[in-house]
Formats: sequence, C-alpha cells, structure tokens
Amino acid sequence: MADENIENQNSGETPSKSDDYDGWGFDLFPERRGTFKPTIKNILFQGRGNENVERMKCENKVAYCLNKSPLVKIMLGALKRNGCEVNPFRHIACEFCDTSVHGGYDPIMNQVVICQNTAVSKGTIQGVLTHELIHMFDNCTRKLDFRNIEHLACTEIRAANLTHCGLVSSMLEGHSSLFNFKKKHQDCVKHKATVSVLAVRDVTFEQAKEAVENVFDRCYADLEPIGRRIKGRRVDFDLAYAEAFLMGYD
Repeated sequence: MADENIENQNSGETPSKSDDYDGWGFDLFPERRGTFKPTIKNILFQGRGNENVERMKCENKVAYCLNKSPLVKIMLGALKRNGCEVNPFRHIACEFCDTSVHGGYDPIMNQVVICQNTAVSKGTIQGVLTHELIHMFDNCTRKLDFRNIEHLACTEIRAANLTHCGLVSSMLEGHSSLFNFKKKHQDCVKHKATVSVLAVRDVTFEQAKEAVENVFDRCYADLEPIGRRIKGRRVDFDLAYAEAFLMGYD
C-alpha cells in the first residue's frame, strides 16, 4: 500500500478527520461516545458497576503485552521509527464496549481502544493491540482518509493479513485447509476485512466486499512493518521479532 496508491484512490480529495463525522463506528464504544450509564438492571443482572476494576485488570494486561509480545513490540518500534511514538497513557485506552467487539482504532483521537469487558485474556489483548496498531501505523505513514471506504478496506486487509488467519484458527473458522492454503488464506483475509468494514461503516455487505476486492492485491502484498504473515506458530512471532532490527524496528 504505497503512498501513491492511496493518493490515487482519493485524488482531488483532502483527507478529513473532522470530529463531527459520525461514521467511525462509535456506537460500538458507548463510553467513548459518552452514552454509557449503567442502570440498576445492568448492575443487578448483567454484572455492571465494576468498570473501574475491569479497567485496572485490562491496563495491567496491556502493560504485559507491551513488554512481552513480539508483534506488539515490532509495532511500537515501527511507529517510533516513523515519528509516531506510542505513549500508552495517551494512545491506548481500556473502555467498556459493545459485546460484539474486542477493540478498535479511533482515528480522530489517534487511540487504540481495548474493550475491557470482552478482551479479557492476554492473548486476546495482544491480538487487538497488534491489529489496531497496524491501523495506527497506516494512519501515521500513509495518507489515509477513513471516510474513504477503500482506504478503510486496505488497512483492514493489512491488519487481517498480518495478525489473523493463521492456519489453525482459520481452519477452525472454515476459511482455510491444508490444501491450497494460499487461496484459502486470502479468502480468510477478505472475509475478516469485509466484516471489519461492515462493523464501522453503514454500508451493505456487497459494498464492503467490493471495496475489499478493489484494493486487495496491493494491500495483501504489503507486509510492513511485521514483514511476514503469521501462521499461528510461536516461531513466526519470534522470527518476525528477530528480523525487526533489520528495519530498525526493535
């Protein structure tokens, strides 16, 4: 996803990040939108009212991943190398979210959101951090306009390609097999990218799928800054981190 490709997709338009734009998927993040107020029913029957405890647990697990996860450390190094150093207290927030999501990226605030009520394991938080930091990296290094559905589709393709669709997980979801893995992996990435576009944009499935298809080849081929597709084996994480120094991302 070279800069010129992104600029060509949006020629004649000026990327806008106006805070009055209502298409960022904020309905999935009621605390961020300012609409989350637990009711007595929520507290009595849904276990709400413990948000501060949830947040502290989430923040502790985030800190662990920032220090221990090879992929997260690659992303932090890459962002720093490109002049967009991450301050966890400023750029990462644990919040209450809709139960359909584990996290998100807020391009207006330039923040990664970790859903403290749904992303409860270190493994899940590691995946969310890596995925959303790819969006932050793309926003830092490419001229993204998140209103442009093809820009959004491209960064979702990259995040799915670099952090999801490992052989085991995608086989369990029915997207991959031991036979013709390359095509099945691409199918998995297309599916996850399409679903991600639908989660934050009020478009039809056909529109989301078309946007993904339009930019798929060049965005699927862009492996920066991790440098390889992670197939779900621990060795892939370690190899990617071992190679990071070559690009100054350690």
